[in-house]
Amino acid sequence: MRLPIQVLVYPARNIGSGWEYLMLRRVPKLGGHWQGVTGGIEEGEELTDAAIRELAEETGLVPSTLEQINYSYSFPLLDKWRYLYTASVDEILEHVFIAVVDVQQDPIISWEHDKYQWCSLSQAIELLTYSENIEALKRCDLYVKSRLT
Repeated sequence: MRLPIQVLVYPARNIGSGWEYLMLRRVPKLGGHWQGVTGGIEEGEELTDAAIRELAEETGLVPSTLEQINYSYSFPLLDKWRYLYTASVDEILEHVFIAVVDVQQDPIISWEHDKYQWCSLSQAIELLTYSENIEALKRCDLYVKSRLT
């Protein structure tokens, strides 16, 4: 059974004139929506280790900097995913990370995604579906602009 804890990682690169964020589109059978890198925590795994592992598994990217930002949120467990968790789980807690990657790195996406796009903040917000993902990205953008620029 999966733990009800996940990471959300937004890969970012500084292109000189500003920051771009990597958006991934889930394959249709997994929802077909755009998002950052997401995935569950494995038993005994630290959050940072999970973020690095998920980033590598889903994109092949290696960050020069990986930071957990001061933002997490919960969302309800959908019935279609209930079989993955124990009966007592009703919501998933997601912790947010920013991963700075080299501007020359492009992802090699996993089977979970069928498309990727590097986007400005405004372009990425237009692609995202869920309000929590939008808020997380806005906070990541503030983080990189205040601490990593």
